[in-house]
Amino acid sequence: MRRFGFKRVDRLVAMAVLTAVGLAWTVIVTLDAFRIFIIELNDVGQGAYTLTKAATYVLLTVPRRVYEMFGYAGLIGGLMGLGGLANSGELTALRAAGLSKLRICASVALALAILTIGVATLGETLGPYGEHKAQALSLVAKSRDIALAKGGSLWARDGETVVGVRRARTHNGQVELDGLRVFEFDGSGQLKAFSLASDAVHTQDNWMVHNMRRTVFGAENATSTAIAQTVWRSGLDPHMLALGIINTQYMPLRDLERNIQYLDRNQQDASSYRNAYWARIFYPFNVLVLVFCAVPFAFGTLRSGGLSKRLFIGIIGALSFQLLQSAIVNVGAINGIHPAIANLFPPLILISAAFLYFRRHA
Repeated sequence: MRRFGFKRVDRLVAMAVLTAVGLAWTVIVTLDAFRIFIIELNDVGQGAYTLTKAATYVLLTVPRRVYEMFGYAGLIGGLMGLGGLANSGELTALRAAGLSKLRICASVALALAILTIGVATLGETLGPYGEHKAQALSLVAKSRDIALAKGGSLWARDGETVVGVRRARTHNGQVELDGLRVFEFDGSGQLKAFSLASDAVHTQDNWMVHNMRRTVFGAENATSTAIAQTVWRSGLDPHMLALGIINTQYMPLRDLERNIQYLDRNQQDASSYRNAYWARIFYPFNVLVLVFCAVPFAFGTLRSGGLSKRLFIGIIGALSFQLLQSAIVNVGAINGIHPAIANLFPPLILISAAFLYFRRHA
């Protein structure tokens, strides 16, 4: 019985759960991608944005959507998988053989644990990469004067001026540019001035440039001037640039950490990036805890309910946990609680609830 309980049970539960998770995952991601495609159709015809590019944009974001929807698919698939075992009588047989609800739930978590590792890897590699390519495609197609280089640098044209940016970010509703280079040409195409600045921030209706060195080229000489801070009057549209900047929650950990260090060095508020960083760190743990703790509460329902009831339980459970976590993280940010603690608190609540349940319903 020990041998049966340790190997065949896990295999049985894993097959049922992973099959259901795959089905739920496919349906959720497909519906979400189709919803975004319908939204993107409204922009078809803007600039060079065609129907093919809209479809490509959606396809490039699929890896990120697969990562985001895994929590919902894991919970719904876990309930559906156990529901299938309950309908076939296998779940009852396992309980009659002496397996506790805790042991069965552990098998569900074990089946999803390996899959979670792959999903976490996807969220650090193909997810951000595809999102960056998608945003670049959208930005370039919708604006004829903006292009993105292979390495992620941004180039834009503003009349007779060509602007190059090493990195762009959105922060507190503002667009910030790092490594700004401005090439000014005359009517004949000759370079008349070159400016190099550490960063630029769009505030109100103007760009504020910091640590800039501007070199003006004359007929026989060049004059260079260092400026600590100045207003840069440019037609570069910050709202259009924001379309090509990846949202903080889609960034890989290394980029989030780099932005946090940069903002901390410059004594700026890095809370949005820090929250996204710790949310990414705890994402695999939250998924496993959510599935592990939500499944046992549905045991009674699984025996008497159908597919619709299991889906309802899964959706309500996932949405409730998401709302709880968002509320706690936001309250923590207002009260100065470290994001790591705020993100850890919701799964601890679930673990405590599951502990009390297993004590009463072993």
